[in-house]
Amino acid sequence: MLIAFNKPFGVLSQFTPESGHRALNEFGLPKGVYPVGRLDHDSEGLLLLTDEKPLIAEFAHPRARTRKRYLAQVDGALSAEAALLLQRGVRLNDGPARAFNVTAIEEPAWLWPRTPPIRVRAQIPTTWLQLELEEGRNRQVRRMTAAVGFPTLRLLRVRVGQIDLGCLAPGEWREVARGLNGCANGHHCICKAAHAQLRSLEHRV
Repeated sequence: MLIAFNKPFGVLSQFTPESGHRALNEFGLPKGVYPVGRLDHDSEGLLLLTDEKPLIAEFAHPRARTRKRYLAQVDGALSAEAALLLQRGVRLNDGPARAFNVTAIEEPAWLWPRTPPIRVRAQIPTTWLQLELEEGRNRQVRRMTAAVGFPTLRLLRVRVGQIDLGCLAPGEWREVARGLNGCANGHHCICKAAHAQLRSLEHRV
C-alpha cells in the first residue's frame, strides 16, 4: 500500500505527538503505514506513507536520487543571480547542494491559506519559486535559499518522483494506485486546470 497525504503545517512526520506538535495519528491513516522520508513540522504538502519496506528504499534511499518538487515563498524579490547560484550549487555546513529547474512563478491560485499565516513586511516583496532536489537533507531547501540571501517563509512539497500532491486538501490522503504514474482512481494526480495555470505563469528568472 502506498498513501499520498497532504501534511498540514505544524504536523510532525510521525504518529506520536511531541513537544506540543500535532502528529499523523489524527488523520485516520491506515494501520501499519510509515512515512517515506519526512517533512519538517513547519513544511506542508506531499508526504508518502507505506507498509512496504522496498518502497521506502525506492523513494527515500539517497542512491535512488528521487526528484522532489517544492514550492517556496521566499523573503525578497529573487534575483537571477540567486536563482543561478541555487542551480549551480551552494555550500552548506554539511557539504555542497544544488537545485534543479529553479523557476519563478506567480502565487498558485489553488493554494490554501496557511494557519498561522506567514509574517508580512509592508515594504518587502516576496517571491514564489518552484525547484527540485535529488536529496533530502535536513531543512535543505530553507538552508539553500538562505545561503543565497532569500530566507524561505513558506515551503510546500508537491511532487515525489512521479507522484503529485494533486487536489488533496491539507489533512486529506488517498491510496496511490499502481500503474497510473502514481495517480489514484484513474485520474492524473495534478489538479489539471490549476497546474496548467501554474505552468503558463512560470518564467525563468
